[in-house]
Amino acid sequence: MAIPADSATARALSERRVSFSDAYRYYIVAVIWLVLLFRFVDLQIIAVLLEPIRAEFKVSDTQLGILTGTAFALFYGVLGVPVAWLADRYSRRNLIAICLGLWSAMSALCGLATGFFSLLLARVGVGFGEAGGQPPSYSLICDYFPPNRRSTVFAILNTTLPLGVFVGFIIGGWINAHLGWRATLQAVGAAGIVAALLVRLTVREPARGAYDSPLSAPKAPPTAESLRYLWNLRSYRHLVLASSIFTLGAVGSGIWIASFFIRVHHMAAPQVAMWLAFIYGGGGLIGATLGGLLADRVSRRQQDRRWQAWIPAMSTAAILPFSFFVYLWPNPITALLVHIGTTVLMYIWVGPSYATVQNLAGPSRRALAAAINLLVVNVIAIALGPLLIGAMSDYFKAQFAENSLRYSLLAVVALTYSWAALHFLLAARTLSQDLTAAETA
Repeated sequence: MAIPADSATARALSERRVSFSDAYRYYIVAVIWLVLLFRFVDLQIIAVLLEPIRAEFKVSDTQLGILTGTAFALFYGVLGVPVAWLADRYSRRNLIAICLGLWSAMSALCGLATGFFSLLLARVGVGFGEAGGQPPSYSLICDYFPPNRRSTVFAILNTTLPLGVFVGFIIGGWINAHLGWRATLQAVGAAGIVAALLVRLTVREPARGAYDSPLSAPKAPPTAESLRYLWNLRSYRHLVLASSIFTLGAVGSGIWIASFFIRVHHMAAPQVAMWLAFIYGGGGLIGATLGGLLADRVSRRQQDRRWQAWIPAMSTAAILPFSFFVYLWPNPITALLVHIGTTVLMYIWVGPSYATVQNLAGPSRRALAAAINLLVVNVIAIALGPLLIGAMSDYFKAQFAENSLRYSLLAVVALTYSWAALHFLLAARTLSQDLTAAETA
């Protein structure tokens, strides 16, 4: 007897699902959260170590920009695409464990550098490994939770951005003050290797597409077909551009802000590290969590999924007046207190944006969608942000002395945050129909 179409599709969907307890699903969130935390600690910890590295190797701000941005980001972004190809076809759990172990080992090797060039090569190795952190993690987590809960889950996962900064500044600042920058990098690398073993031994690989449309085939289509599909989604293009342009300013300023308060306001490095740890950790935690919860709740209540882009647009535009105050106010403590508001706002977009990218991609191309987003973010933002601010600071140093860093930071964040807000608004224009198309593809 023929099976009715709706029964057949329902059975196809149920066959993909494996029953996981709520406790285990939230354990998976905790483990992936830990993976992403190490990713941001390894990315950000170099910021608190810039001044001792500059003093030991006697390098310019432009060279430090290459070290913290370009060298890391180019490999990190480009290699994310082939890693995503593997993640859409093979075990995501194994990829995450291997890549976490690799970048942690390379981070430890940074602490053994004998000169600027060897440090640069080890930093490239960190980027090589971190290419396999985010895309398979995002893909895997979507098969543990349904679409209407993903903005909240992604907001929780992306609290690793501010908390990674917190850990980087607190732990990095403390170890650097007592044992030096080399021991700091070696300690973080060793801890990451232990976390890689935890992933390999305790995480189970779920079936693909378990919580998506029963019509969505879990088998990955050819890469060229997936690229065409994603390119044709206008909201996806604008979300990628918005996140990349915003991150250019956020990463660039995040890398240099400790140096800004040390050079311009003559604060002590341990004091700056403590302040920024709690500002980014606390403010970022509030912003990231609030953004995901708010986007899911308002979208459900208003029955309008465009709020997933409108909320990031509004929060991003609202940062501008805070930024002028932070970089121009003469009192550093007042500027740091205002920076709490900046930090809350600058993390609100993360959960809604990354969750929407995954929902637009569908179960068979999630890792690729995340990798393309990561590639553009790295080429535009992480590769250029620290380098652009460092080069501008060197260029204007003859005219403004140490204030060249102040004006370089302000110019970059004012331009990038307002530009990103525009792209979030443009993404909202076609978001509803693009999500509908993704669900019926």
